[in-house]
Amino acid sequence: MSRAYPIWNDVTACIYNGSKSYGVKSEGIVNIKVGTSATYSYDFVKHRTTKRDLNKDVIEYRFFVDDLLVKRSQFNKKTKIYSHNLPINNHEKIMGKDAV
Repeated sequence: MSRAYPIWNDVTACIYNGSKSYGVKSEGIVNIKVGTSATYSYDFVKHRTTKRDLNKDVIEYRFFVDDLLVKRSQFNKKTKIYSHNLPINNHEKIMGKDAV
């Protein structure tokens, strides 16, 4: 992962000999289409990854599928603690404590 990009996407596909990767600073959106050609191509799924600073120490990452939040994680820059699989129904908590 690159320091300049807090979100790093590593893509593996049958058309590549290896993986391809790219970085994102605050929000990355991928629209996946399916079909047989450019003319017959249809929206299948959209996924989005976001990064937001909750306060000076805590960063929250969120992953959405078709605009539904499916995963959250937080990183505390001060303590270096990473918490993943946080509840998706409570956006006011920071690692078990009330948000500041």
